[in-house]
Amino acid sequence: MKKMEVFKKEYEYIKNIELLEDYKKLVDSLPDYFFEIPASSTGKYHPKFSLGEGGLVRHTKVAVRCAYELLENPCIGDKYTKREKDLMLIAMTLHDGMKSGNPKEKYTRADHPLLICEHIRAQQNSMIKLTEEDIEFICDVIASHMGPWNTDYLTKEEILPKPKTKYQNFVHMCDYLASRKFINVEFDNKNDICE
Repeated sequence: MKKMEVFKKEYEYIKNIELLEDYKKLVDSLPDYFFEIPASSTGKYHPKFSLGEGGLVRHTKVAVRCAYELLENPCIGDKYTKREKDLMLIAMTLHDGMKSGNPKEKYTRADHPLLICEHIRAQQNSMIKLTEEDIEFICDVIASHMGPWNTDYLTKEEILPKPKTKYQNFVHMCDYLASRKFINVEFDNKNDICE
């Protein structure tokens, strides 16, 4: 499987060519399982379209599409710069990149936002040219994407930050919308959202 090609449609949303190149490289660096597993390891927390093989990719595509559509609306999108929009769209694609840990575990890791942030930071200089500021922006919005569900499953201890900034709240909102069971999204045979 050519990982970079899975998000071909989503790449079209990015305006900055340099960011686009790093975006593709970061997608290519995601673990293979990301492209195979369902969005919910138990099937309880996501709609039907995001269950089964490839469900996490479909969930991610819906989250990115929610973000894109909202950012295209001037009443919402005009609150952000072009670069901020691009960075939030990249973050939406990567937000669940280590959902089952690294290496893969049976269930969703409660700290998966922190794991993907570590992974992104580890790619700086060796593979990607994103600035420190861009990486911190992406990691900041990913770290809080779980919103109020920020505790360890067993200890009930808070392990993730809650969204506070407009950027964090936006990313959380798009992920939250993409996980609602009442939403029904149709996909074509390439796992792209039907128009």
